[in-house]
Amino acid sequence: MQWTKQNEQTVYENRWFSVNLADVELPDGRHLDHFLIRLRPVAVATVVNEANEVLLLWRHRFITDSWGWELAAGVVEDGEDIAVAAARELEEETGWRPGPLQHLMSVEPSNGLTDARHHIYWADEGEYIGHPVDDFESDRREWVPLKLVPDMVARGEVPAANMAAALLLLHHLKLGQDALP
Repeated sequence: MQWTKQNEQTVYENRWFSVNLADVELPDGRHLDHFLIRLRPVAVATVVNEANEVLLLWRHRFITDSWGWELAAGVVEDGEDIAVAAARELEEETGWRPGPLQHLMSVEPSNGLTDARHHIYWADEGEYIGHPVDDFESDRREWVPLKLVPDMVARGEVPAANMAAALLLLHHLKLGQDALP
């Protein structure tokens, strides 16, 4: 069953996103007004060290008034390569410069409301270059053992779906069958 967008108009916009209103035709011919948010691509990155620990940020999200573990993330600037943006965000938010980044996954975290695509990368090495420039983005930055990830996700300590999916995939890729009880 495919919905068809007949037209779309911008209701509000700034440099990060626009809120649009679309006239959508349903398969049975009815129409509905549907709000959507158009966003820049988001670049996400982390490092998994030799001890199979992943670099995470503990941060508060005022929108949901919740705390949780996340990966460094931010919008891709106009003309910026996504992997370069991911490395930049990691360095700005953690103080760690990643080694060569590998693409882990791209996801659409809320595709019923927004066109956001989050592109997640990881490196198996990194270099600490100093205190993070954007230290206001998180309360702390820690190396967390990947083996703890499934339980952290189950307890709700990784509330963002894109971050949970990425961490579970990293857990699987790095620990695989070794992680099973």
